[in-house]
Amino acid sequence: MAAGSADNYHPVMAFFAIAIALLLEQVRPLAADHPAATGLRRWLRLVGRNVDAGGVQHGWLAWLLAVGVPTLGVIAVHWFLAWLGGWPLVLVWSVVVLYLTLGFRQFSHHFTGIRDALEAGDEERARVLLARWQQVDASSVPRSEIVRHVIEYSVLAAHRHVFGVLAWFCFMAVLGLGPAGAVFYRNAEYAARYWRRKAQAADHPTSPALCRAADAAWHAIDWLPARMTALGFAIVGSFEDAIDVWRNHAARFDDRNDGVIVAATAGAIGVRLGGASLRPLPTLAEGQAQPVSAPSVAGGEGLPGEPARTSHFTQVVGLVWRTVALWLLALILMTLAHVLG
Repeated sequence: MAAGSADNYHPVMAFFAIAIALLLEQVRPLAADHPAATGLRRWLRLVGRNVDAGGVQHGWLAWLLAVGVPTLGVIAVHWFLAWLGGWPLVLVWSVVVLYLTLGFRQFSHHFTGIRDALEAGDEERARVLLARWQQVDASSVPRSEIVRHVIEYSVLAAHRHVFGVLAWFCFMAVLGLGPAGAVFYRNAEYAARYWRRKAQAADHPTSPALCRAADAAWHAIDWLPARMTALGFAIVGSFEDAIDVWRNHAARFDDRNDGVIVAATAGAIGVRLGGASLRPLPTLAEGQAQPVSAPSVAGGEGLPGEPARTSHFTQVVGLVWRTVALWLLALILMTLAHVLG
């Protein structure tokens, strides 16, 4: 059955599934509390409370159940639909899964709101929006630092919601596992954030062992996609500068995966990123995952480049969309090779 799924799941289907899902997400974006996200939070809470006993083996078992069970469920549905009706049902299922896991509109409204506030000269509103988005203390952040943080948060969010999802979707699709890679990647990322936040809760806090397991798994899962995203930014931006900053400065970041993305972005558009991170505020509702955090640089010193300005927002948007086009072009070329071969 797996072999049959792989035969049906060629690059043509992957291309159309991604294109349709991106289009649907732009036309009708999902709310933050859509049923799939709510169900995932409940599942993580259930697994954590019933399996996390504080030991290393319990931490890894909880992670395997939390991330593996939904992934296996997606694979089972994919194989069943491939057996039942062939590629039309498989395509619909892929679009549904990608629609729930892939997309810019899950974070782009934050970026747009802050950009519009800064362009209107309303820095106070920009600080409020930044604080609300990332749950950080932005009350005394100067204008250039607001721009810098928004760029960092945005490119990392684009990686985790779009490019990393695309990478794992393609990895597993070529193995005949359908859209399971998208679920695997997003669940692993969300689980690490959720349990990191839950470790601070007064009621049933996550054990350090589970947090370490989730963080270690997430770092391994994101290692290759992070470098693929950074390479994509370099290709569609200033290649030599992006590679130079990546090679010489990514090691200064606390998180190397996030560091290579931020460093490549800095070089690709010539903006000074990196530096001290903002102080988080403990104001999230119980059970909610903490937002995506930008990595800090050792010593708080920024990377080479021009100070961040609002004009860099346009460059970031162009960089991200050109990288999307690069992914689609790669799928088109694979499709042609599949058809002609």
